Amino acid sequence: MADGVLNIVLGVVSSALSAVLAWSLQAALRRRRIDRKRRFFGLYAGTECLLVVPRKAGGGAERTVAQRDVYALMELASLVRECGAEAEITSHNEVHQGIGNKAEFCIGGPVANDRMAAHLRWRLPGVSVRVEWEAGVNELTVGDRTWSREPGKFDHVLLGRIAAGEGERPTFLICGQTATSNLAAVRYLTRHHREMMRVHSPDETFCLLLRVIQPDAYGADVIELVADVTAQASAPRPTPVPASDPTPAPSG
Repeated sequence: MADGVLNIVLGVVSSALSAVLAWSLQAALRRRRIDRKRRFFGLYAGTECLLVVPRKAGGGAERTVAQRDVYALMELASLVRECGAEAEITSHNEVHQGIGNKAEFCIGGPVANDRMAAHLRWRLPGVSVRVEWEAGVNELTVGDRTWSREPGKFDHVLLGRIAAGEGERPTFLICGQTATSNLAAVRYLTRHHREMMRVHSPDETFCLLLRVIQPDAYGADVIELVADVTAQASAPRPTPVPASDPTPAPSG
């Protein structure tokens, strides 16, 4: 009888220890995942980050924000909260500080976001954007290649991370041809950050070109990776050489 009771007690203790061990292991894995996520995004618990808002492109009023850019901000705010950080949402023309002190998510192309324009000029000089609303032109150029928007068929967006230096916070760039492509890139970032971690170290700058498929039908949900364009985006654009004067010099 005593042996039976002892066996039952030992079984209960063993089951309890196994449960505690399994719980501890799962908790350790969760902590490891969240720690890696915090390091990748620079979103450490208790720190602040910037969410930089563009104006609505072609919208006229400076403080008008496109609806899908608002959705992108909401998804980023959820990511920030999950990492235990705090988000400060600010307009693109109200940020007057450098990079590295805070993690930053900068949304919108340089036409609608002055801070994005500054980031591109300084750290990704191989990127240029050409927009002519009346002519229906919306082009994104990286290096010597240009991707045009095809309304209803394809939108393009650059998803980049600028590394400020060891121990400093990164700046993420979501530079899309439309607000829908901005939202799509934010969703791609939140869904595929683990794959990016395996390819890019936490202190590494990168730039990816993404394509949104049939946004009129699928919204921001169908997006594909076109290419890693880090090298082309980081290289300075060649300086135009002035044409020589073809007029012959007068003879003596």
